[in-house]
Amino acid sequence: MSTMVFVNFPVKDVKASTVFYETLGFTLNPDFSDEETSCMVWDEHFFVMLLEHNRYQFFTPNRTIADNTKTSSVLIAFSMTSAEAVKEFGKVASENGGNVYKIETSISEEFMFGLEVQDLDGNTLEPMWMAQP
Repeated sequence: MSTMVFVNFPVKDVKASTVFYETLGFTLNPDFSDEETSCMVWDEHFFVMLLEHNRYQFFTPNRTIADNTKTSSVLIAFSMTSAEAVKEFGKVASENGGNVYKIETSISEEFMFGLEVQDLDGNTLEPMWMAQP
């Protein structure tokens, strides 16, 4: 059996965040969504759970939710089919309120390309592509 990854992100407005992620190409799974939670599906192995703060807090009792617009708590990298697909993902995110930037490395784009993509709440995804040997 393959591993499934569920990333949980705290969000201030689950409806606005759902629209943002749908625009990026995720689809909503209504079976695991409600007024406080959206289950966003990238593929059969990768899911992003958008949890309004009060719902997120349920899973992290006695801990403060980080303001990811000011701090960084985690970077979630996932592979895409090409450098062009990564660039398009970043373009769509930027056009829809996300913050997108590229970290310059010494690695040639013909071998690897990635971006830092922050959603409306500063949660960071790292779409990336790597050449296969």
